Amino acid sequence: MLSFSILGALEIHTRSGSLEISGDLQRTLLQTLLVNERQTISGESLINEMWGESMPDNEMNALQAHISRLRRKLKRLEPDRKGSRVTMHPSGYRIALQEGELDAAEFVKAVRQAELLAAKDPSATAVLLGDALALWRGPVFGNFTGGTICQLACARYEEYRMRAMELRFEAELTLGRHAALLAELQDAHHTHPLRERFCEQLMIALYRSGRQADALHTYRLMRRRLSEELGIDPSPTLREIENRVLSHAPALTQRLTTTLQPVP
Repeated sequence: MLSFSILGALEIHTRSGSLEISGDLQRTLLQTLLVNERQTISGESLINEMWGESMPDNEMNALQAHISRLRRKLKRLEPDRKGSRVTMHPSGYRIALQEGELDAAEFVKAVRQAELLAAKDPSATAVLLGDALALWRGPVFGNFTGGTICQLACARYEEYRMRAMELRFEAELTLGRHAALLAELQDAHHTHPLRERFCEQLMIALYRSGRQADALHTYRLMRRRLSEELGIDPSPTLREIENRVLSHAPALTQRLTTTLQPVP
């Protein structure tokens, strides 16, 4: 049995250990098949992803040669498997994946479960998302993003990661763990300075930790950043949190209900 990791540098895991795929074209090919998961992708799309504008002569033959090479590599890793993992169909190519064999698919599934669980059980939500976020070893594909298909997949998985962090922080704040969460929230806000939800959650954690001035300072910096870089004002939710911090609203020490939209 094999499993594949793309939440970090591309790796294939076997019973005896892990290995990386060498060669940029082979990595791009496997990554593109993986992000399409169980869906078929056309040969033309694979060719564009692998070579872009630098097309080889007889590009379809070149693609088939790389498909054959990838099949042989995967077959050596699981010699008892019947048939090839990479199959050809009238509309293109597909890689066979079972539940649990692709870390990104497991991560997305966990985030979707957490979206349903968050309002009912913050403790279980925090545990579920903590485990899911631990799957990340670095940037998707280790920053070897390839072409447009893989770049769009990177952005999609990264948005799920941000959503997971927001949901987990919300759950931890609901459980009263603001002091333990402060360093993580500060890091998230620093790393994603235009993401308002991280700013909101950091302000709440600072206020609950007795640091009203720091919470207001965080808001002022965010307001200036949004104005200078995006030309917009803070969201109504962020402005409401500022008002509650200023007025020492009792509700700010409890759960602040916000509406977070699911990732498409």
